[in-house]
Amino acid sequence: MMEEADEVFPPLKCSDYKIAVSDSVSDGDSFVYVVKSQELSSNTEYQVERTFEDFEGLQHCLFNQEGVPGLQGIIFPPLPAKPCPSLSNSDSKSIKVLGLLAVGENWPTYCQALENYLCLITGHSILSKNPVLQRFLTQNEPLAIQRVKKGIFNWLSQAVEGLRKENHKDIDDIFQNERDNNLTLTGLTKAVTEKFTEMVLTEQRLAVACGHFSTSLQLGISQQEDQTAQEFSKMCLKLSEVIDAVQKNYESVAENNINTIGLYLELYSRYLEAEKEMLFRRTCKLVEVENANKNLEKAKAIKKATMEEMKKATDKEFKEISGMAKIEIQNFHRERVRAFQQSLMGLCVSQLNTARESCAVFTQQLSHFRELCGE
Repeated sequence: MMEEADEVFPPLKCSDYKIAVSDSVSDGDSFVYVVKSQELSSNTEYQVERTFEDFEGLQHCLFNQEGVPGLQGIIFPPLPAKPCPSLSNSDSKSIKVLGLLAVGENWPTYCQALENYLCLITGHSILSKNPVLQRFLTQNEPLAIQRVKKGIFNWLSQAVEGLRKENHKDIDDIFQNERDNNLTLTGLTKAVTEKFTEMVLTEQRLAVACGHFSTSLQLGISQQEDQTAQEFSKMCLKLSEVIDAVQKNYESVAENNINTIGLYLELYSRYLEAEKEMLFRRTCKLVEVENANKNLEKAKAIKKATMEEMKKATDKEFKEISGMAKIEIQNFHRERVRAFQQSLMGLCVSQLNTARESCAVFTQQLSHFRELCGE
């Protein structure tokens, strides 16, 4: 079944590198992630240590590269939210904002999310060519980023301008439909993510409750020589072992959910936002094209030639962005469906294995209980 699925939706490939984010190490108030990569053309292996700020720097460089036709039409793979291990899994408000992976200490899963991000970057036909990516994977030096600080009035003007352009009618039905579909999918994915998160948190709370119950049962164990007290102590001890097994089952089920569907929802809830941002950038360019046409019509003879050149340049940029966007949208949905299928299959396999292991443990515990009862 897995082989048939791969034929329909081939797995995502990292073009030039085989990548693994294998570990996270505390470095004061921040964390350092060990990124291992292998250059496939030469089999050369690299290992670098990167902070989350380095990942942000890489994302910044990808956003702001120059000389790439249609760059604004790319759906940039989203970076996971910055982890906050100091926040508890019981903090539902933080989880709603940051996501399940960024809260608590889910380091193996968070490393997997960073690995997925790098794999999407290196598997992209254009983003993988950025020289900053090679430096990120092969050199330990931090990425030097110059950020432009903007005042509150700059942000306010951009927000007002964004609201004005966001609802601008598109001249291409394909992109208008994609904007409408993105709005619907984003809302549905957000709702599913919230319900899924509630389910996982409930499983984790049940596991904690089982741990408390198991500890309480052990408090009933007595050292008295009385036969009845000894029998009762044996029953409490055995029941405590059963509850421990139930706790491990809940923990495994929650972990399986996070490592499969959880990773998928975390990635693609952000990916849909990235697609929305790309569609908005194209809409902004469309507004520029329409304004250029209006300015050319109103231009006086002395400025006609200049306005004509500006119109041609704007039209060219718009066509490049639109052409890139069509390819990106097609690839995005194809990979989205493939990833969802893979996460569902991974969930089925992992939960089935957990169920088999738990069944074997519970069967063994039941047999022990029958022995205690003299059956």
